[in-house]
Amino acid sequence: MSAYDMTFSDAIYGSADRYVSRVRLQTMLDHEYNLLIERLDGKFGTEKTFFVFADTVAARSFKERNESHGWLGVRFQFQPRGQPNQIIIHVRLLDKANVEQQEALGVIGVNLLHGAFYHSQPEKVISSLQENLAPGRIEVDMIKFSGPLFQSVDNRLMSLQLVSQGLTNAVMFKADGETVQPAEVFYKKAILVERGSFRPVTYATNDMLDGARRVFLTQCDCSEDEVLVLMEMTLEHLLAGGQLDHADFLARVDILRALGRTVLISKFGEYYRLAAYLFRYTNRAIGLVMGVPSLIEIFNEKYYTNLEGGILEALGRMFKGGLKLYVYPTIDEATGKIVRATQVTVESNLRSLFQYLIDNQYVQEITEYHPQYLRIHPPDVLAKLQSGDSRWEQIVPPEVVHIIKKREFFGYRRRIAA
Repeated sequence: MSAYDMTFSDAIYGSADRYVSRVRLQTMLDHEYNLLIERLDGKFGTEKTFFVFADTVAARSFKERNESHGWLGVRFQFQPRGQPNQIIIHVRLLDKANVEQQEALGVIGVNLLHGAFYHSQPEKVISSLQENLAPGRIEVDMIKFSGPLFQSVDNRLMSLQLVSQGLTNAVMFKADGETVQPAEVFYKKAILVERGSFRPVTYATNDMLDGARRVFLTQCDCSEDEVLVLMEMTLEHLLAGGQLDHADFLARVDILRALGRTVLISKFGEYYRLAAYLFRYTNRAIGLVMGVPSLIEIFNEKYYTNLEGGILEALGRMFKGGLKLYVYPTIDEATGKIVRATQVTVESNLRSLFQYLIDNQYVQEITEYHPQYLRIHPPDVLAKLQSGDSRWEQIVPPEVVHIIKKREFFGYRRRIAA
């Protein structure tokens, strides 16, 4: 059936603030499944299994250049009269023509139904979603498994699978572990992002973010409630020995969860690609938080050989929306002097470009910080943690110390008595 018009949809499912949303999809699945059980369970319930499929989609309009996306879901029994299981996904339709988007949507809908019934492993369900679809036609940026069949599934790992299997470039989940579609979280928010490996989070990690937030709030024309703070990890940060270590990944996420952080996992090695992703979802202020070493890396031309315009094109893309870099100072180990963002030395052919960013305040110094934290380096902390040297506990926030010791994250070893 099709509730083609909002009037029909309201008559069947009730009114809604947003018709293409997870809430609307859930309402549709609830209504249709309950109706199916009410009408047919008495007759067929002992011998058959029931399922419902629903989707709510905004495809390309002939009048507007709208965001083409949709929510799809299937609720199904695995055995007669069993408790239902559910899989929901959010897709972005990338084809340029409306009819092609309709075709791609049909294919992925069939794939979702087939995967639910014929693949027992969630990872195989995910990989099957892109069958018979050429690359670049559809992006799946959210998936959630629920119900008795998936009670042991960690949806954070399933989000990671979406990135590692190439169905999307980024996924997100909140501090409570709930997988979310980025547009739901980014809506009308200013965004502050700190990239890192977070292995583990240290006092320096928090000091950098706190200092950046103070400057950001004075410049973004918004209240603290309107600022979304993201901790971003790239897939490269999660690869250990060339393979994804799921336990290590969950340890980092649980630590960030203990700090109440929203997490973004991405394939954006270059900052300009991360910036383009954020621009897609908000027209408010965006800030990237980093240390001086990361700022220096941004001005390394080797990262932009794939762009026709090289570093000039990359920086143009990065700063086109007024994005700013909030840069934490570092210590020059050779001299013991503090090096700030405006004192960074770049190649001679890039000095004028760098000065342009400084003069126009695209690069902001973090001026409020604790100097003693500048000597904290995560690899040193990790080495102490793994060797039984308890001094690591003095440079890591208490809640992080507690969870690392309790759950023995990152190869933690208890202090060895003399």
